[in-house]
Amino acid sequence: MDSVESVDYELVVIGGGPAGLTAGIYAARSRLKVLLLEKVVPGGQILTTDWIENYPGFPEGLSGYDLARKIADQTARFDVSIETGEALSIECKGPVKRLILKDRTISTHTVIIATGASPNRLSVPGEETYLGKGVSFCATCDGPFYRDKIVAVMGGGDTAVQEGIFLTKFAEKVYIIHRRKELRATKILQERAFKNPKIEFIWDSVVTKIDGNDSVEKLLIKNVKTGSISELSVDGLFIFVGTHPNTDFLCEEIKTDERGFIIADKNMETSVPGVYAVGDVRDTPLRQVVTAVGDAAIAAFSAEQYVENLKL
Repeated sequence: MDSVESVDYELVVIGGGPAGLTAGIYAARSRLKVLLLEKVVPGGQILTTDWIENYPGFPEGLSGYDLARKIADQTARFDVSIETGEALSIECKGPVKRLILKDRTISTHTVIIATGASPNRLSVPGEETYLGKGVSFCATCDGPFYRDKIVAVMGGGDTAVQEGIFLTKFAEKVYIIHRRKELRATKILQERAFKNPKIEFIWDSVVTKIDGNDSVEKLLIKNVKTGSISELSVDGLFIFVGTHPNTDFLCEEIKTDERGFIIADKNMETSVPGVYAVGDVRDTPLRQVVTAVGDAAIAAFSAEQYVENLKL
């Protein structure tokens, strides 16, 4: 034990979404000295998710906010130390990892990266101009502002279709624009969307420009097969075209795939011993709350084993 270099914590979890909170629970129950860093508020992106109906144990479903609060409350019950802060960079060389924050440096033997992913942008004219003025990445946050109005959703995956359905609670009409002829969303979501009289699909198309005056008034739509351009009058555009990982702070020793998602093995360990990746930030075939918390349980167990081996 005397040969183990002194550190501030045995484990630091970066990110306070479901994965990070779960890692904190498991680490605390293993009696690791753990710190959870979250730059905003614990809960993560599911705080803005309207409804979750595929998380086990809640047969009627529940809101993303309610699930996030339940997990956060459970984490608090185990006295996990949670601080507001952002890791600006991480030093990975050697047995001690160092997290560089704005006001200090934290040393630790192990790190679990649970920083999640952020929405992709379209990178078209008008997107930045009308951000918050008709362009949104969160239907749950902004949907109520579009009561009896016309909105468009760009995307064809689970999030796009689910949020499109949610928007019909407020909007008079919802266009779902998708670059292909078939949706990627799960069948049950597709069935609900196709049956909804407020939803109209625009297939094989992409948004090429967002325009208006003080707020969004119209979109330019390009058919990717014919090349034809059309104009669509809307009051708002919700963009759900995938995500990119929040990994700007990583050290170069941590390997990522071509899209920047962290590569981890079955123990959730990255290319750097003692550093683990869980949830949406890692290279994984499925990004769901249930898979994120499973990742976290494995990572926390792996971190515990790593720390114990340092003491031998």
